[in-house]
Amino acid sequence: MESFKKIIDVCRRFGIAGDPIRYKTFTDGHINATFLIVFSEQGTLKKYLVQNINTVVFRQPEQLMENVISVTHFLRKKIRAAGGDPERETLHFLKTTDGQLCLHDGEHCWRIYRFIDDSFTYDLIEDAAIFRSAGAGFGRFQRLLADYPIENLYETIPDFHDTPKRLAALEAAANADAVGRRHEVEAELAFALARKADAGVALQLLQDGKVPLRVTHNDTKLNNLLFDNETKESICVIDLDTIMPGLSLYDFGDAIRFGAKTAFEDEPDLSKVSISLDLFAAYTEGYLSQCRDALTESEISHLAFSAKLMTYECGVRFLTDYLCGDGYFKIDYPEHNLIRARNQFKMVEEIEKKLPEMEAIVQRIIKT
Repeated sequence: MESFKKIIDVCRRFGIAGDPIRYKTFTDGHINATFLIVFSEQGTLKKYLVQNINTVVFRQPEQLMENVISVTHFLRKKIRAAGGDPERETLHFLKTTDGQLCLHDGEHCWRIYRFIDDSFTYDLIEDAAIFRSAGAGFGRFQRLLADYPIENLYETIPDFHDTPKRLAALEAAANADAVGRRHEVEAELAFALARKADAGVALQLLQDGKVPLRVTHNDTKLNNLLFDNETKESICVIDLDTIMPGLSLYDFGDAIRFGAKTAFEDEPDLSKVSISLDLFAAYTEGYLSQCRDALTESEISHLAFSAKLMTYECGVRFLTDYLCGDGYFKIDYPEHNLIRARNQFKMVEEIEKKLPEMEAIVQRIIKT
């Protein structure tokens, strides 16, 4: 844990004045270390989030921050023009006193943004209304950025959702069998390869001009939205580190994969694993209420399929990591990634069974 003095020194380099009152570790996130610090500035308490950017994961933090600053500035203009409150509806990052987007102190790379008061996050979906509001939050994010000049964004993690390349990596890992596990996963490998045709559907839509490159968040979990303390409605998308060019289908599909499941992604009892149509409908209603007019016909018609695609891709990644010796995903026991892969593939099967109903739900919402 960083010392109070160290955090204060960093804050001064970002031009924060006033008297420091207190600080604490704000999250125990697996990537960036985050600290909440409170200053008294001319009698007013102001809160800031100070983050130590993990440069092992994000090797070019300046590019990452250029993406984040550019997108949040764009959002602020759109929110202000619509009569909203840009101080609550998007993040506000500070620059250093010499105009830099982040601070390298010889040991760490730092950034600071303003804390949004009277807000909270959900870690679990307690009812459909929460997931509907989450859909509205991410849908609003997509709509506001629909005309963002995508050529301004860096691709900070190349080929992140290139599903054919993910599948090719799985085949290579199976052929190499580096840790001697292939004999354990022949059924799972056959399952993945049997759906090879699905892997390239989204990218083919892009190549055919039926879906555009957009600003994508790439981590559309429930806890990456802030909700208002009073209204309980989503107000701000956070954790913008993986923002880059991508497809809207990636963000929608991954939100469903994460949020509409009926069991945790490492649940070993596969009889518990399915997709909730009620939660799928709730999120889709919220999402399309905000961005239906910004999406193409092909984006809308492939929303249900995107849930299958992103779940499939995630299962492929878990299985690949298991075959390679678990070097990417954090595990709690030796079979953890294999259990995760089986879990995701079971959800793919369940989505396949329910895909006609999911597509009908999308069409019903579009027509209302």
